[in-house]
Amino acid sequence: MDIFVLRCFFLLVLHTSTYPAAAGRERKNVLFIMADDLRTSLGCYGDPVAKSPNIDQLASRGQVFLNAFAQQAVCGPSRVSMLTSRRPDTTRLYDFNSYWRVHSGNYTTLPQYFKSQGYFTMSVGKVFHPGIASNNTDDYPYSWSIPAYHPPSFTYEKKKMCKGKDGKLHVNLLCAVNVSEQPGGTLPDLESTEEAVRLLKSRVNDDDPFFLAVGFHKPHIPFRIPQEYLTLYPLDQMTLAPDPDVPERLPTVAYNPWTDIRKREDVQKLNISFPYGSIPKDFQLRIRQHYYAAVSYMDAQVGRLLSALEELGLADNTMVVFTSDHGWSLGEHGEWAKYSNFDVATRVPLIFFVPGGNEAGTSTFPFIDVLRESVHSIKSGKVRSRVVELVDVFPTVSYLAGLEVPVQCPDISFQVELCTEGENRAYAAPQGRSERTPEDVAFSQYPRPADAPQENSDLPDLKDIKIMGYSLRTWDYRYTLWLGFNPKTFQVNVSDVHAGELYMSADDPGQDKNIFNNSDYSEIMRKTASLPQTVGLQMRMKLEFHYLTAGMKTSRGKP
Repeated sequence: MDIFVLRCFFLLVLHTSTYPAAAGRERKNVLFIMADDLRTSLGCYGDPVAKSPNIDQLASRGQVFLNAFAQQAVCGPSRVSMLTSRRPDTTRLYDFNSYWRVHSGNYTTLPQYFKSQGYFTMSVGKVFHPGIASNNTDDYPYSWSIPAYHPPSFTYEKKKMCKGKDGKLHVNLLCAVNVSEQPGGTLPDLESTEEAVRLLKSRVNDDDPFFLAVGFHKPHIPFRIPQEYLTLYPLDQMTLAPDPDVPERLPTVAYNPWTDIRKREDVQKLNISFPYGSIPKDFQLRIRQHYYAAVSYMDAQVGRLLSALEELGLADNTMVVFTSDHGWSLGEHGEWAKYSNFDVATRVPLIFFVPGGNEAGTSTFPFIDVLRESVHSIKSGKVRSRVVELVDVFPTVSYLAGLEVPVQCPDISFQVELCTEGENRAYAAPQGRSERTPEDVAFSQYPRPADAPQENSDLPDLKDIKIMGYSLRTWDYRYTLWLGFNPKTFQVNVSDVHAGELYMSADDPGQDKNIFNNSDYSEIMRKTASLPQTVGLQMRMKLEFHYLTAGMKTSRGKP
């Protein structure tokens, strides 16, 4: 039997194993920080433009996963997937319009698990996606010990708050503001930081461990941020995306027409043709400037939160997690926003800080004011290069905090309340072994209503989904299949192939040159036709990917 096939089946056996019990490990508090729409545009991820000193400082004290990927590049489905450690095909949430406990299964969430183990759990800001997707309660009281907090000023986020050149207020994409002129003289993330600090103070003298989740709204659009952060990124120093054009061989079904961007008043004035019209270059530069400014603004809130953690004497027994729900395209492939399977939309920062090892008398998280202090590069701590997924967060945080790791889910787990479809990534690679292992694969997916871009292509309702794009990311490749999907039965038709994509990272890091060959794939379908129906989609795609790339070294570059 093919050695790759043997390896895959061996991994299936491993998945039935459990991790060591938590006996003897001290339980830690957890500060779980999540940004919204944040790609890896951070200094600690090698971005030369980004000014993110506080997150970089956290990275210097912890483990930094360079290749972490979301399971679906849109807020609600990604957050539910991460917090339940179940993939979207298990939560059956691909839009914002259903609650997993009713729609698919009564799955235990990460904070709910900690709550069941005696933790006092709290939510501030955007942790679950608010609304139907979290039962209009942010999953309270299942996940949280007290009702979730949402900043009051967020009610203005979608209203006319952006002053234009005409002196009037608009619903714009670009919305740098004078905070003192905003309702209440504040902004959502400022309020969330204040509330999170207040909650930390309330836990100082409490013996019960806590799990505090803080979800910042930025850099999600609109870019309603303090205007002073724009000064960090002079417009004449901003550059366009290195690949601003739609790739020639990009399947139409894979294209994201960035509909939510087009709805903003300042973008509508540009009169851009749908779906492939490009944004004028000067406006592209301004979008990129505002995105990076929003990142620095969010970084400052992270810094204030971490410095408070230390000042309150909590840093020595609190682990910190920092991540995002998904990435965001900044003009790459002629696309903006999320809503795709490309790396820019699915790759996210993932940082774990576990207390211990800090030199006596030194400060762990001193606040760095990026507006007033010079920003110097900060070397990251333990850099982990292996490919990981956001479904890995639940088991990894559980282990690092001192709890038992949930068991691996069976292939069909709708009736199983507590299990994980991820892996515990707390273990380092054995000495002398490379982290670049063929077994490490990240799976993402994205739904589409049709083969050609249309108004609801970015975020189709469940009933309108006709095609599901399943994407496999390894060290060397991204392989995507767009397959027929039945929204009534949640079944995918592996023989109904609408399009395929294959990108080779070494030659094409931006994923602009699709080398998928339809005739080669037809031969692969013939080879895999005899696979039993019990073979799941992920295993099937791994096998197909192996056959597709087996001769790639000799036929490299051939379309």
